[in-house]
Amino acid sequence: MANFKALAILLALLAFYIIQSEAVCGYESCPETKSNMINIHLVPHSHDDLGWLKTVDQYYYGNKHNIQHAGVQYIFDTVVAELSKDSRRRFIQVETGFFAKWWEDQSETKKQLVKKLVNEGRLEFTGGAWSMNDEAAVNYQSVIDQFAIGLKFLNDNFGVCGRPRVGWQIDAFGHSREQASMFAQMGFDGQFFARMDQNDKNKRVDNLGLEMIWDASETLKELDFFTGMLYNHYSAPPGFCFDSLCQDDPIIDGKSYDNNVKSRVDDFINYASNLAGYYRSDHIMVPMGDDFQYENAYMNYKNMDKLIKYVNERQASGSKYNVVYSTAGCYLNSLHKSLQSWPNKTQDFLPHSHEAKSFWTGFFTSRPTVKRFERDGNHMLQVAKQLSVLADLSSDKQTKDLDYLRQIMGVMQHHDAITGTEKQEVSNDYDRLLYDAILGGANTARDALRLLTNQPEAEFASCLKLNISECALTKESADNIMVTLYNPLAHTSTQYVRVPVKEENYQVTDEKGRVVASELVPVPWQVLALEFRNNDTQHELVFKASVNKIASYYINKVDKEDQATQAKEGEVPMRFKKVHTLKTDTVTHDDGETIVQNSLIKLVIDNKTGRLKTVEMNGVSENIEQTFGMYKTARSCHYIFRQDADLEILEDPFEFTVYEGESVKEVHQQVNEWISQVIRIYEGVNRVELEWLVGPVPIDDELGKEIVTVFQSGISSDGVFYTDSNGREMIRREKDKREDFSPDLSEQPVSGNYYPVTSRMALQDDSRRMVLLNDRSQGGASLESGRLEMMLHRRHIFADGSGAAEAINEQQFGKGLIARGKLYLYLNAIEDGATAAERVAEKEIHLPFWKFFSKTSNILREVSTSLPDFNDFPQSVHLLTLEPYSQNEVLLRLENFLDQTEGNVVSFSLRQIFDDLGGLEIRETTLDGNLPLSDMKRLKFHHDGSGPNPSVPEYFTSLHEPLAVEKSEDASAFSVTLKPMQIRTFIIKKEQV
Repeated sequence: MANFKALAILLALLAFYIIQSEAVCGYESCPETKSNMINIHLVPHSHDDLGWLKTVDQYYYGNKHNIQHAGVQYIFDTVVAELSKDSRRRFIQVETGFFAKWWEDQSETKKQLVKKLVNEGRLEFTGGAWSMNDEAAVNYQSVIDQFAIGLKFLNDNFGVCGRPRVGWQIDAFGHSREQASMFAQMGFDGQFFARMDQNDKNKRVDNLGLEMIWDASETLKELDFFTGMLYNHYSAPPGFCFDSLCQDDPIIDGKSYDNNVKSRVDDFINYASNLAGYYRSDHIMVPMGDDFQYENAYMNYKNMDKLIKYVNERQASGSKYNVVYSTAGCYLNSLHKSLQSWPNKTQDFLPHSHEAKSFWTGFFTSRPTVKRFERDGNHMLQVAKQLSVLADLSSDKQTKDLDYLRQIMGVMQHHDAITGTEKQEVSNDYDRLLYDAILGGANTARDALRLLTNQPEAEFASCLKLNISECALTKESADNIMVTLYNPLAHTSTQYVRVPVKEENYQVTDEKGRVVASELVPVPWQVLALEFRNNDTQHELVFKASVNKIASYYINKVDKEDQATQAKEGEVPMRFKKVHTLKTDTVTHDDGETIVQNSLIKLVIDNKTGRLKTVEMNGVSENIEQTFGMYKTARSCHYIFRQDADLEILEDPFEFTVYEGESVKEVHQQVNEWISQVIRIYEGVNRVELEWLVGPVPIDDELGKEIVTVFQSGISSDGVFYTDSNGREMIRREKDKREDFSPDLSEQPVSGNYYPVTSRMALQDDSRRMVLLNDRSQGGASLESGRLEMMLHRRHIFADGSGAAEAINEQQFGKGLIARGKLYLYLNAIEDGATAAERVAEKEIHLPFWKFFSKTSNILREVSTSLPDFNDFPQSVHLLTLEPYSQNEVLLRLENFLDQTEGNVVSFSLRQIFDDLGGLEIRETTLDGNLPLSDMKRLKFHHDGSGPNPSVPEYFTSLHEPLAVEKSEDASAFSVTLKPMQIRTFIIKKEQV
């Protein structure tokens, strides 16, 4: 009997796999549509935020319904059950982070059922990233990473049928051009979203322009990308929400007195008729879902079944409407086959506004410390991934820690995480998740360094409080400390290192015992005054380090006599010297100016105001005055910046103190009781560093505040300035203008001119260019000629009912939040390629050295480390990603980070790196790393006015021959070419150890 049961199970499984092998997915699985009819594609979906009003886990498990009724695990349970009942039904799943959590808990039987649904195209993954990321405040590196892990999960579990073809960015608060570019480079065919400026939408409705072809890059050609705007947000048509969260009537048929089939079908056809008038083709997409819907999928599908049945029955009496269950991919495929032409789009959809008084520009800066913490998470992720490859780490613990950091960084890209638009409790949970993930990454990095340096006893500790000049390992004493620096960039970099120390005498030496010049710098008293800071270390030791990949420097105490002797011999300069202190009630110098300069930069401080007055660098001298100010408002919130009055400049003179050393010179400014700043220049570094400290922002007057800093120059920019798109290409902005429509700035002329700045903003005239680079996402504007304005911090008391229903009034230790960060000022002449230096600085700011600390009593002094050397790459080539891909594979992603105005095509060989990594063979993939580039076949759409429409559907394939080479081949076969802004992704299969 047992053998019979086993045979029956085997036969059943065999039949199941035969069915699977015969099934089709993707566009081949799409429903049949009808010609000469309006085909209505019903797309069932649920939008599931990875945190917003509740935490990620609260949303998943269905906890705290008093805040919001939502339980994502039940959505998957019921949707799978309902899809299995009828082969016509469809559902799109977007957020892989939630799906992966559910997948782990499923039985093998349930997993096989889900795979069957996927293989038949009934369950279609759309988007597919770990979360639905924001598009304004994110850096492209983190977006690529979070798509890579989401798509890899789908690929590993579902193969080709699990790969999304369409982006689904329906809830992002505005849309960036770089996001479209990344989608295209990942091989996606198009995307859909649901938010754009209301004036833009109204114009597009009138001109049949809700669907368009986006030129996703000024530099990279053939990145045309289909983009569609949903008409009714991402919700079901009014009156047709059949979810248990809704109040709309069901479709009642049969002999009931309440039979409403006729009226419901009439209403739906009227809606479809209006909708069809806004789009160009005879296909229209109707989303059927909303936030956290489909916990009761039975109710949804039962009513949609009836809707489809009764609408289509009307065809017998001449109706031209045909309704089918569909997906976003199937809808897009129908548009492609229609051979229709579409309008063109070249810039972006930022900022977003749903009404004249509501520009969603506040979230560009909301929760500034979270935005910085996310950058720290990305920094550690890149370091840990690279070190994992270099040390060939493979233990389960190391793999799990690295995967967890990848996943939490995916969560942090969510459009209610990095944006700062979540509730405070949720923000606290994001901090908890990210802190734990960074600690895991730091442990992985430590394990790798112990192997690579052959120092198994060294601590290699990461100090996560260096932003307030605090480190546990140097708190008691910095004597006998080893500082190990890891450089995540491709090329050797020279940077200044700062280590928190007590006020003692130190000597710094390198790995060969050579003395390295160092200086002792006072920590600003405003930082020392922080109530929560341990004040054992009141100074920072500063020295210059040059690092290829890994380098160690050693700190030892010396007595005063030894230091004096060494200083005389030129080995160690004496400590910082205070050269000038200006209080507001003291007499200024006769000349009225204080000059701070080194070999590259000259700063002039106005003694009367205490403010920056003039900057001279790169042969350009420009009057640049920096001020601070605030917009007072009663109506701003997490999302929206609404100014109620003009900018209020802080007019009182700044108190300032100047400290001068050989390597670094600093101007410590006290702006008012809750704003201070350090202006800093380093010898040999061609940029001015401005480290600001803001908070607690006062709200005693019961008004919220937007805190900004302003740089006013004499540059004749005439309202034109430039901001980066997610850290990549720059986009031209012009005050009061948009590319495709006229914005309504009648009520909000300031906030309507704010744009996201994730890495830099700039303005220029015919001869000079002024640039600000930043260390996190912020909002920026240019409201007058020659002026750049950056928002640093915000605090409000208005609880916006449309969002988190609470004010963005962050507290820390019972008081308003204090934030600290850096801006970098750059001034240059207008010359061909001059902006290349800005991009180099951008990379160093985004991925500086990571510092690891150890007690020298636990380490060996002389250790030789042999690592792959990326210095042979051209200078414009960035090591975007080096990470473990699978057990015996490594992912290598390289970028030519200069654009068409700055750089050229570069060529180089991967052979040495390939050999150093123990490569057997290498293959090229799309940007995300999960689709062989040779298999990419992307739908090509036709622009209006670009010539006759094609007679057959057309496709994009790779513009170059994908690299595919084995170890046995000649070195010439490993040659790689990178055009400006091009990113290429490779999987290197390694020898098994």
